[in-house]
Amino acid sequence: MQTYTLIAPAKINLLLEIIGDRPDGFHELVMVMQSVDLADIIDLKALPNDQIQLHCNHPDVPLDASNLAHRAAVLMQKHFPDRGGVEIIIQKNIPIGAGLAGGSTDAAAVLVGLDLMWNLGLTQSELQELGATLGSDIPFCVLGGTALAMGRGEDLTPLPNLDQLYAVLAKYRSLSVSTPWAYKTYRQQFGETYAQTPEAQEQRRREGPSVPLLTAVNHKDTAQIPQYLYNDLERVVLPQHPKVSALRKKFKQVGCLGTMMSGSGPTVFALTKTQAEAEALKTQLQAVMGDPDLELWVTQFCGSGIQLESA
Repeated sequence: MQTYTLIAPAKINLLLEIIGDRPDGFHELVMVMQSVDLADIIDLKALPNDQIQLHCNHPDVPLDASNLAHRAAVLMQKHFPDRGGVEIIIQKNIPIGAGLAGGSTDAAAVLVGLDLMWNLGLTQSELQELGATLGSDIPFCVLGGTALAMGRGEDLTPLPNLDQLYAVLAKYRSLSVSTPWAYKTYRQQFGETYAQTPEAQEQRRREGPSVPLLTAVNHKDTAQIPQYLYNDLERVVLPQHPKVSALRKKFKQVGCLGTMMSGSGPTVFALTKTQAEAEALKTQLQAVMGDPDLELWVTQFCGSGIQLESA
């Protein structure tokens, strides 16, 4: 039986700007997204008939049709019938409920893996289009690296590779933030500031906080990139979750290139230039915070999305 093992990296947001509302009810966004080498490992094994079996080493990951990886397999069977079933085994290394696209990257791995297993020959764009029907982060997880994401997040432009940077990720194990809640609350509090017309939205994009960050990214200026981190959702999440706010402040106090909450949180990251600096920052934060509920990871920026594990 065919077996494939795929590496599914997490992602962080270096920028998340909310431009306005879209006709489909979602938000019009500008984001700069970055893959990191903290990754789940996905094993896919061919099964007879159309069976889909899902296993995971983390007890809190659902194993039914609510799991994005399961839904990705169903989607592939719908588009490419009579190819057989699949057993999906997820080794969960990315924390769940962390705003790091853990579910989305697992789904992206299933799309990529079944394309290989079934010899479909799909292009990366075709895989991204399929993924976009399941979730806004999945197209980026297929692509990976560093990218400008617009629309709901599915309109992607690759950017220069920033794999010389490191990040310390910090998340309270017991804390999670609902992404729908974060966007809904932002709309309630700041909806009157939204750009209302396509012309106004385009002007906002041309003049917004993405401009200096994209300049720094395109020049691979690792000294400037951390100065232009930006996340609109901090405006609603940090007041509601003082522990996340305090974590961000503590990163600034102990010293790093830059720090920010990723996506809708609650993960906070801090950037460093070297692995040694990241390890020292992690050790220092652990000592200062002294909270057994706080989990920390050192991870490096990486230049790719879903990858087949080499033998």
